Amino acid sequence: MVASSLAPQKPIATLVSRILRTSSLSSPVATSLRDRPSRRWLAPLALASATLLAGCGGQRDIKVIKLAHGLDSQHPVHKGVVFMGQRLAEKSGGTLRVDVYPSGQLGSERECIELVQVGGLAMTKVSASVLEGFAAEFKVFGLPYLFRDDAHQQAVLNGPIGREILASPQGKFVRGLCYYEAGSRSFYTKNRPIHTPDDLKGLKIRVQESPMAFALIRAFGASATPISFGELYTALQQGVVDGAENNPPSFHLARHYEVCRFYSLNEHTTVPDVVIVSTHFWSSLTPQQQQWLQEAADESAVYQRTLWKAATEEALAIVEKAGVEIIRPDRAIFAARVAPLHDEARKDPVIGPLNQRIADVRP
Repeated sequence: MVASSLAPQKPIATLVSRILRTSSLSSPVATSLRDRPSRRWLAPLALASATLLAGCGGQRDIKVIKLAHGLDSQHPVHKGVVFMGQRLAEKSGGTLRVDVYPSGQLGSERECIELVQVGGLAMTKVSASVLEGFAAEFKVFGLPYLFRDDAHQQAVLNGPIGREILASPQGKFVRGLCYYEAGSRSFYTKNRPIHTPDDLKGLKIRVQESPMAFALIRAFGASATPISFGELYTALQQGVVDGAENNPPSFHLARHYEVCRFYSLNEHTTVPDVVIVSTHFWSSLTPQQQQWLQEAADESAVYQRTLWKAATEEALAIVEKAGVEIIRPDRAIFAARVAPLHDEARKDPVIGPLNQRIADVRP
C-alpha cells in the first residue's frame, strides 16, 4: 500500500525470504538471495525471476506462477484466481501452473507489489487504490460516486479507458491483466451509526494507503488512518480506529462485524480490484503463453463477477443476523458533501481528463 504517510514497511529481503521458503527450489541462487542485503540484489532478483518461478522440482517443462493476495480463501477474489489457474492449466496443457497464497501469507498489498516489481513474485491481486503510487491514472477510481451505475462502470473498465489504465504502470515493472469486481465501499463503525456525513466528524477511520482515500475521508470530516487489512481486526478491537470502510464480503469474511455493529451502505466509492503480473515474468513467457495467461485472466474476471452479487447478498444477511444494524442512508447527501473532490480532480493533468472521459461514456 502507498501514501505519503506510510507505516514502516518490512525489509524487502524479509519478504523475498517468504517466497523462497514457499519454493521447492534449493539452488545456489535461492541461497544467495537469502543471504544478501536487501537493495544489493534487486537487479539480480529481477533477472533471476524466471528461474525462480519457472520450475517445479525437476519438472523443467512446467512454469510455476506464484500469486499472492490478502483475502480469505472463501472470498470471491480467491475463487476467481483459482479459476484462472485452472483455465491456464487447461489452455497450456499443464505446462503453466498457478500456486495461490491467500490471506496475506506473502505480505501486504504494498509488499506484494514490490515483490512483483523486482520479479520475486509473478502475480498478485490488489485494490486499484494501492496502485495510485505506481501509476497516477489509478487515482481516478478513488473519486467518490464516479460511476452512475453498474452498466456505466462495466463500459468503462471493459473499454479503451480501462485498458489504458491497466497498461499505465508498465514503467514500474507492473502490468495489469484484468479488473475484478470489488463492489462499493461503505462505512462500518463500532459505536456510532452513520446516517449523514456529519456523523463521521471526529472519528478515526481506517483507509487504504491511498492519497485519494485520505482526501475522501477528510472531506467527510473524519481522520484517515492507514492500517494494513491484516491488522485491522485488532486495531478495531483495541480502539486504534473507530471504524473502516469496505465492501460487504470483506466486512463479513474478515469478521469485522464481530467488532463493528453498524454498517452504513452509503457506497461512496466503487474501486475495482486489479490482477497484475510482473513485467519480468511476463517477458519470460512466449507469445503463446502470454495469450493463454491473458485469456485465462479475462475469463476469470467474468467468473469472479458472477460470484460477487451472491457473496454480497449472503454477507449482508449473515452480518445482519449476527446483530449488525444495516443502515441505508440517502446517498445524495454524501455525494454532495464530497463533490468538491471532483472540482479539484479537474485541475489534475492526469485524472482530470480521465474523469471527464469516464463521465462521457454511455453504455
